[in-house]
Amino acid sequence: MLSTESAKTITATLPAVRGALGEITALFYEKLFTARPELLRDLFNRGNQANGSQRQALAGSIAAFAGHLVAHPASRPDAMLARIAHKHASLGVRADQYPIVREHLFAAIAEVLGDAVTDEVARAWDEVYWLMAHALIAVEKRLTAEAGVQGGGGWRPYRVAGRVQETEEVATFLLRPADGAPVPPSRPGQYVSVQVQLPDGARQIRQYSLSGQLDGGLQISVKRVAAGHRAGEAYEDPAGEVSSHLHAHVHGGEILHVSPPFGEVVLSEDGEGPLLFASAGIGCTPVIGMLSHLAAAGSRRRIITAHADRSPATHPFRTDLRRLTDKLSDATAALWYEEELGGGDGKGAVTVRAGLMDLTQLAIPAGTTAYLCGPVPFMKAAIAQLLASGLPAERIHYEVFGPDLGL
Repeated sequence: MLSTESAKTITATLPAVRGALGEITALFYEKLFTARPELLRDLFNRGNQANGSQRQALAGSIAAFAGHLVAHPASRPDAMLARIAHKHASLGVRADQYPIVREHLFAAIAEVLGDAVTDEVARAWDEVYWLMAHALIAVEKRLTAEAGVQGGGGWRPYRVAGRVQETEEVATFLLRPADGAPVPPSRPGQYVSVQVQLPDGARQIRQYSLSGQLDGGLQISVKRVAAGHRAGEAYEDPAGEVSSHLHAHVHGGEILHVSPPFGEVVLSEDGEGPLLFASAGIGCTPVIGMLSHLAAAGSRRRIITAHADRSPATHPFRTDLRRLTDKLSDATAALWYEEELGGGDGKGAVTVRAGLMDLTQLAIPAGTTAYLCGPVPFMKAAIAQLLASGLPAERIHYEVFGPDLGL
């Protein structure tokens, strides 16, 4: 809980800090990576640093946390903290790295805001920082303990047992433990971190959803990220370093270092209520993992799957979606393609529409729980459509690939 005195100071200074967060976070990362270049090389996503999305995420999380403490002083934004903690646990972020972040963040705040940062202001924001940091450290410690991680990030060697080219841009990699130990338990919807060594010596890390149930192994699916500007996004993406490496150099037999599964957006197995899965592009990977689990369990729940893609040719797991929909006793699927409809897709329990996804066109049963995954603009639109259809916000769950830019 934020102290009364600090709450007054944060309330008075939050607008100024929030207005300067872009400048503060840019300077913070510059200072951090100058002092600790290994963090950019081996921990932070260099692509997200290059396009600026990581800076937006950090700024947004600090402002959201401080704003929540001021508006609700007796509680914490646990959903936001859980999302960050799972990402940190997957990356191997350590408790002793929080003081390093604090040092360079506060140096940036002082440099940007100048004389406005009095001792009183510095103490108040220090209190906010450590409230957030200690909460994250506690959750991350619990998550890594539950995953059986004894330190060092929990990386294990996995041998690539196979590769399936799903589309021109998406490949599935089948991974089996190279140390002979059992595969760690996972829940439908979770992801793993994959660490690869690049030609310049950097050990970059990316997180990929589990896209299926592989007996004695893990299955991930990776979209090769091309350089360019994403529709609806404010930033330019460089070509994906890790996805390009995996597509070009990993064909079977190689060793990849993989974290235990993490992720708080998981399929709830409580109750028998209806489920809605809505995805776009590579966002279908956690959805196909959840559907595989439900089909294997013989679920009789009402299930609606909605997916948007450019065309049938760019739609990963298109055949698997139809197979799983047919296998489940009360499932339907609705597909939206922007460029062409394709022949033979719209049969039986599967319907195909042209254009952008519009969830208000679907008959969504009362009591439905929704899971969303895709680009941020897609999820903003999908959430608005579900709310307009009468689905309560607490029944809408979403997974963000990359930094959470404030849905």
